This record gives sequence, structure tokens and C-alpha cells, in this order.
Amino acid sequence: MIIRSKAPLRLGLAGGGTDVSPFADLYGGSILNATINLYAHATIIPNDNNTIELIALDQDKRQSHDSSLNLELDGQLDLLKGVYNRIAKDYLDKPLSFTLQTHVDAPPGSGLGSSSTLVVAIIGAFAHWLKLPLGEYDVAHLAYEIERIELGLAGGRQDQYAATFGGFNFMEFYKDDKVIVNPLRIKTKYVNELQNNMVLFYTGTSRESATIIDKQASAINKNAQEQIDATLMVKEQSVKMKEALLRGELDKIGHILNVGWEHKKRMAEGITNSEIEMMYKTAMDAGANGGKISGAGGGGFMFFYCPNNTRYEVIKAISKLNVKVTSYEFAMSGLYSYSID
Repeated sequence: MIIRSKAPLRLGLAGGGTDVSPFADLYGGSILNATINLYAHATIIPNDNNTIELIALDQDKRQSHDSSLNLELDGQLDLLKGVYNRIAKDYLDKPLSFTLQTHVDAPPGSGLGSSSTLVVAIIGAFAHWLKLPLGEYDVAHLAYEIERIELGLAGGRQDQYAATFGGFNFMEFYKDDKVIVNPLRIKTKYVNELQNNMVLFYTGTSRESATIIDKQASAINKNAQEQIDATLMVKEQSVKMKEALLRGELDKIGHILNVGWEHKKRMAEGITNSEIEMMYKTAMDAGANGGKISGAGGGGFMFFYCPNNTRYEVIKAISKLNVKVTSYEFAMSGLYSYSID
């Protein structure tokens, strides 16, 4: 038997960073995101040789262990180990024997939530194999606890829920890790037009999101008013984005993105740099009317809203900066798992 699972990566359209503590605990956060057809994949192949083999195909890394209820965390393949350790702790009374293979359709540090999405995919594979009674909120919250608490990786809460639920979602974040996911029923023609007008680029550089997120959290902890005000304005743009998409007022999307980006840059040092600013200016001069970095900032993927068929001029202009356009479609489904003999 082979068990396979996949979960979609996401674009953070508005509100990014408001899901991070302590801001979300103190003020409440809100984010609008949408998943795309780039995925994190997990495959489990059970065996009977009393070993656990972990393989990250996209990173060319592998480890082999004797079957155990707990695998030592050593900085290598810890996402894979962390999921197994938590599953074993909560649901097993004897160790499993299996091979776990993973790969992600985007590089680490891309700003698309790749690490959190991979955790969701791995949980999905184990849940399918072991027939665990986990609903969507359960999977997402479990992924959050494994990554943020047990593995100690800094970050927010949106990625795990986006990967699990899929589609367009307006998410609200409160203290005590309370999350409410509001799926948006956006008309198909508006989704198609958004997809046509929004161009996705890979900057060619990855970044360590934890550093930027730590700076954001530190500023809020220190009650830095400029950063708090900026984060509140970013949160406000998520509500405006939701209204524009539901009403089909797509001519407002670029402006909302642009305002959100201007405020996001004030949230922490390192979100932007001279190369990112050059890309942004080039795209705007070529006809885009708004855009942003997806994720914490500093690199990874950027996207721009290009109205009135300006996408072609924007692609031509920004490609001269050695930035690669990435084809995508919105993915309306979330975590999916199945088994085959």
C-alpha cells in the first residue's frame, strides 16, 4: 500500500503579519489568502523491517532510523520527525515502520508557506493511513503546534489553515490560538479575472522569515507605536480586499495591494531592500497598479496586479531584471490524501 497526500501553497493577498503573536493576541488579526496549484507532497510506504526512512526528495536528504516512538531532533529533516513524534505521542502505543518521502513545488523561503504546508501534507498522510479522527481545524491546529511550539520555528498561523482548507479564505486570529476561517464564495468570473491580471514572479532569492517575524514581534512587545499603527493598517486592507473580491470590484485590488505594501514595509526592518524596490518600481512603471511580497518579506515570490491587459508589458519589463515569471492557477481545494495498492 502507498499513501499519498498533497496540500496547496498560498498567496497572502492582504493582512500578512497580523496573524503573528503578540499582535494577534492583543489586537486580533485578519488575513485574506488564496491557495494556488503549487503543492507540498508526502508519501508514506509502510514496511515490516522495523525501520523508519525519511527522504526529502527536493533537498536530496535522507536518514534511516530504527523504529521508535520518538526520533531525535538534530536539525536535519526535523519537520518530518516532528510530525511523526507528535502522531506517535498522541495516537500510538508501539512504533511504526515505514518510508516517508516529501517534496515541495517551491523552494524553501519562497514566501508561499512551504514549510507549514509540508507539515499539513505529512499530517494528512498519517491521518489517512491510521484513520485518525481529524477535521480541518484539528489538522491545521496540530500543524501549528508542531511547527511553532514543539519545533520552535517562528511564524504566524495563516499557512497551516490555508493549506488545510484551500481556496479563498478570510481568516481571523485571536488570543489563545483561536482561529476562524471564513471561506469566500467569489464568483468564478472574478476569480478568473484576478488570475489573469495578477502576475507572479520569483525573485530568485530565498530568505529566513523567522528573522523578520522576530523583529515584528519584538516591536509589538516594545509597544512601538509606528509598527503597531502600520500593522493595524495592514489588517484594515484585508477587510477591504475581502469586500472588493466579493463585490467584483477588481479595479480596487491594485490600490489595496499598494497601500498594504507601503504599510507592511513599516512593520519591521528587512521586509524590503533595494532589489525589491527596483522590481516594484519597474512593474509599476510598466503598468501594474499594486503588488507585494508574498510572506514575511525580504525575498521569495512577488506578485503584481496588472489591469487592462498590462500584464504583458509588466512581464517584459521585470524579466529584464533576471526575475522569472511563474505560471499558476488558483486552487480551490485544500489538503487531499488517498491510498493505493
